[in-house]
Amino acid sequence: MHLGHFDTVGRNVRAGLMDAFRDAIRTGRLVPGTRLPSSRVLATDLGLGRNTVVRVYSELISEGWLTGLHGSGTEVARRSAEPVGGRARPRSPAAPVRPLHDLRPGWPDLSSFPRDEWVRAVKRTVGTAPFEAFGYTDPHGRPELRDAIARYLARSRGLRAHAGNVIVCSGAAEGLRLVAATLAGAGVTKVAIEEFCLHTQRPALLKAGIEPVLLPVDADGADLSTLDETADLGAVLLTPSHQFPLGVALQSDRRAAVVDWARRRGTLIIEDDYDGEFRYDRSPVGALQGLDHDHVVYLGTASKSLAPGLRIGWLVVPDHLVGPITAEKGWAEDSVGFVNQLAMTEFIESGAYDRHIRAMRAQYGRRRRQLVDVIGEHSPATRVAGMSAGLHVLLEQPGRTGAELVRRAVREQLAVEPLGLFRNPGSTSDRDGLVVGFAAPSPSAWSGALDALVRVLR
Repeated sequence: MHLGHFDTVGRNVRAGLMDAFRDAIRTGRLVPGTRLPSSRVLATDLGLGRNTVVRVYSELISEGWLTGLHGSGTEVARRSAEPVGGRARPRSPAAPVRPLHDLRPGWPDLSSFPRDEWVRAVKRTVGTAPFEAFGYTDPHGRPELRDAIARYLARSRGLRAHAGNVIVCSGAAEGLRLVAATLAGAGVTKVAIEEFCLHTQRPALLKAGIEPVLLPVDADGADLSTLDETADLGAVLLTPSHQFPLGVALQSDRRAAVVDWARRRGTLIIEDDYDGEFRYDRSPVGALQGLDHDHVVYLGTASKSLAPGLRIGWLVVPDHLVGPITAEKGWAEDSVGFVNQLAMTEFIESGAYDRHIRAMRAQYGRRRRQLVDVIGEHSPATRVAGMSAGLHVLLEQPGRTGAELVRRAVREQLAVEPLGLFRNPGSTSDRDGLVVGFAAPSPSAWSGALDALVRVLR
């Protein structure tokens, strides 16, 4: 999210920034549940000291305007709605209230995490692990896990991978940070990104000193026609199997065209395959990396297939980038604990990972069909956009903006996110709506969340 339009001019920058936040929340420019940039990213965007932003966030949290989420950053507090009509009585900011229903995109059903299988995997591996496994972790990751990931991706996603070009990282965000820093170190100054994208992508590039160049997205995925027109473009960052958040796949001609562009220009494609295992109408689309392993960096994660708390992600990189990216990661960088690495290895090799993905694919597929059917029955004017894949849908309703629908959702104690949250500054698209995840609720909470969504859309 870009907050560079905030006016903080004045004798007290901290006070000015706090007033700007309060005003944006009061007027609805920042709706409840909006995720905010990290203090480091916002400080960079505004040209302020990080300590100033940290203090502003802390004070606004204590006042109730913002909510600090352990491990998940900061968001606008989910405050009760202001009275409609008339003048509101002065009052202290309401204490943040957790929503009853959570349909935010990007979250799997954590209640379905295979605890027993995971515990068995930990016991089987830790008890027999060599003593050296208890030492400092190799920046590449455990060799057993790299080999297991390479073989899994080759058969499930069509990658051309081997243990030597797999790098284990602590999640997708760290993986992208490593790639961006490596590109910047090699002199890359511009990277093309989709005009709507995951909220972590643009900040990762900016932090590395790289300028994001926007690509429009249509029904065939990212429009790549301008790649050759942009000078000094060193890479393109795509979600080709299931564009986030619009939900389309990159059309086959465009897949071939972007690979040809990377070969011709000697550039790089960064492929974020954040939920590539989950397609419900047919077999998942193969990874772009399978077309050219010399010009594609593949980014994957267990956050959607298992749980984000495991902090397990992986990069599959061209051989010539293994050294630079590993050097950027370094021995001092946060790494995945050896217990989780060994357990993940056993989980994959025993077949438990495949069984879990098949089970969750069936569950999420049923939920998506139920969501589409219920919306068609109770809110036929609402358009469900995106292919039958992933963990979310885009809902577009004529005459209502995403921000308005979010405000209605707050009254139903339902957490959803507006499409505008994922629109990059400079985008000319006028699309609007809600990005609704259907994976997060436990099986017992699913029907209640679906009922709340229907009430919002009516």
